[in-house]
Amino acid sequence: MFHLHEGIQFNKKNNDLLTIGELLIDMIAEDYGENFESNTFHKYFGGSPSNIAINTKRLGIHSTVASSVGKDGLGNFLMNQLKEVNINTSTIQEVDYATSMVLITKSKASPKPIFYRDADFQLAYSSNLEEVVKDSSIIHFSCWPISMVPARHTIEKCIEVAKENQSLVCFDPNYHPMLWQKGEDGIGYVKSIIKDVDIVKPSEDDAERIFGKDSNEKQIEKFLALGAKLVIMTLGQDGAIVSNGEETITFNTMADEVNDTTGAGDAFWSGFYAGIIKGHTIKEALNLGFAVSAYKLQFTGAVVELPKLDQIKEMYRL
Repeated sequence: MFHLHEGIQFNKKNNDLLTIGELLIDMIAEDYGENFESNTFHKYFGGSPSNIAINTKRLGIHSTVASSVGKDGLGNFLMNQLKEVNINTSTIQEVDYATSMVLITKSKASPKPIFYRDADFQLAYSSNLEEVVKDSSIIHFSCWPISMVPARHTIEKCIEVAKENQSLVCFDPNYHPMLWQKGEDGIGYVKSIIKDVDIVKPSEDDAERIFGKDSNEKQIEKFLALGAKLVIMTLGQDGAIVSNGEETITFNTMADEVNDTTGAGDAFWSGFYAGIIKGHTIKEALNLGFAVSAYKLQFTGAVVELPKLDQIKEMYRL
């Protein structure tokens, strides 16, 4: 069990965090609107696992990302963005498919996406990827790679190897029906994989898509019943509820300025991961997650120039 007032002990490894999944282009509307009224969209680096890898690198821990991009100009753009922040790209596979893209409304609430997927789910398991999994303290993935084959099988193998090597396995259950093949029981698969992970971070919307409407407390109980050891349910402007099944803590948001919510969840993960790697208790790391998210919310785009973690702590008096 993870005790909220204690830290997490990790075996000595060369890489702190490996994020596995989508690396893609976010095309974000210039103007606010709920139904893509804007005529102008701007290109941003995107893909939740990749955002987290860059964020955590800037916060001061060692991170890398495993993903696949197309052999095209957009793929080159994404690779160059990673190289600029000195992230090892040896686990980025270049494939003969178009680089994936998401069209996003600019929003102060939950942004609405339209998905254009091709290269992102072509990630194959390899001996190189296996070595990085073995040498990473934390493995992170979301619903994107498990929604389609072959990336789904790659994630399953990575989880198996991670558990054999005492790595922490974390899952963002950001289920969206548009990511899955028509007729496939995506919700059933998401539920089945939760038993194999340590920490899950659903939003209220994620929980409702997976379980239907219910109180936040009951939604958390459902994730715990499926085998999660720690559940972090984020509630947008209302903060979060966190539970290990025996103790439950509520958190308030630290955000006082919201320009764009794209990547806010990734920023939260990033602060949390940096905190637990640097030896903070789980509660302290959660507060760091809220602080990093609050900082990001001031800017447009999923990835922003984050300060080091110590500077974040000073800014938000942690």
